[in-house]
Amino acid sequence: MDIMNLGLVAILCAMTALIANMSASVFHDGIRPILPQLVEGHMTRRDAGSVAFGLSIGFVASVGISFTLSTGLLNPWLLFLPTDILGVMIGSRLLAALAGGLWGILVVTSLSGVNAVLTGLPIDALGALGELGTPVMSAFALFPLLAIFYQFGWKAGALAGVVILVSRLLVMKYTGIYPESIQIFVGMLMLVGIAINKDITDKKNGINPPDMSGMHSLFEERTKRIVKNLPLLAATGALIAIITNAGIFAGSEVSIYSLADAYKIADPLEQDSAIKQVALSEFMRGLGFIPLIATTALATGVYGVVGMTFVFVVGYLSPNIPVAAILGALTICVEVMLLRKVGHFLERFPSIRNASDNIRNSMNTLMEFALLIGGVLAVMKMGETTGFTIFAVLYFLNEVMGRPILKIAAPAVAAILTGIILNLLYILGLFAL
Repeated sequence: MDIMNLGLVAILCAMTALIANMSASVFHDGIRPILPQLVEGHMTRRDAGSVAFGLSIGFVASVGISFTLSTGLLNPWLLFLPTDILGVMIGSRLLAALAGGLWGILVVTSLSGVNAVLTGLPIDALGALGELGTPVMSAFALFPLLAIFYQFGWKAGALAGVVILVSRLLVMKYTGIYPESIQIFVGMLMLVGIAINKDITDKKNGINPPDMSGMHSLFEERTKRIVKNLPLLAATGALIAIITNAGIFAGSEVSIYSLADAYKIADPLEQDSAIKQVALSEFMRGLGFIPLIATTALATGVYGVVGMTFVFVVGYLSPNIPVAAILGALTICVEVMLLRKVGHFLERFPSIRNASDNIRNSMNTLMEFALLIGGVLAVMKMGETTGFTIFAVLYFLNEVMGRPILKIAAPAVAAILTGIILNLLYILGLFAL
């Protein structure tokens, strides 16, 4: 990674630590509800920092590190969760920014060394780890369908499943469009359509959603606080779009493995098409998370570091870094300006608002499933059935120990450890290639 990218990452981490210190935004959704207490003096920085550390460290140690080692791409869990902790815990804005910048430098400078060690091993564990992402896109494309099953039952889910399958088959037969893109699009249309139909039917039957009018004054006050911090939020959005466009950063678990595969494609046209597919999946993921992010922002007055995540899409699709910077900043501004309108819309259709939890659960379930399959493919490529045996032992050891490694990261961690163990066995003469 060159000096310019190192500087950009350091500046971005310094900025995110600063705005976390100001309680303007954080990455971890679980930290946002405690920050109003910190701002109002009902909680000390030490207590808030302890909460932030407890909520975040597991993600940093598992998801953040394992995803970056297996793809070579930086990710939000590795960069932004530590800057959340540093920003919330440190009292001085200047020291928080400096600490955040140092974290960014440490991550970037250590990455090449770790990669060099892994690629120098006799058994190519790092190359095999590319298999982790093989099932990800296909599994992720099913999240709207699984959300329909969760929220509206098996009949609505079965109907949606048939429609999605037929749309996939027709697209594969008559077009060159990625079928996963159509699956997500059709699935989201059906999820929203079923939710709106349920709310309209409930209203006709005299079932009205809870009255939220008493919360409007609080929402207005908290929204003003977000708007006040908009220049800093927009600058952060610009920086995120820049490092995404530079090809060193992936926005989410949905895009990181697919993006790593896309960057390996030699043909420029094929690579561009693959990146657009990744961007579409990231966009659909962003749509699914709007209810969660918007309602949390309105209730706390603390925005997300990555906004509603559409800055990632801007970064993937922008033709160059200057355009990415401008569009990244504009994206955050538009999101904040539309925040209250989104809140009013969600009040009218509570089933769409409630779908947020089902969408998030569906994404997590499918990503856990896909990465488990990908982990099996990776270790089979490393060491065939011996690799699978070691992987299975490590994976289920994590399960019976109460999941010290988060389930979504467990396959990646187990695959990395399997590669290391296989190399040790090879050096000891107990395993042959």
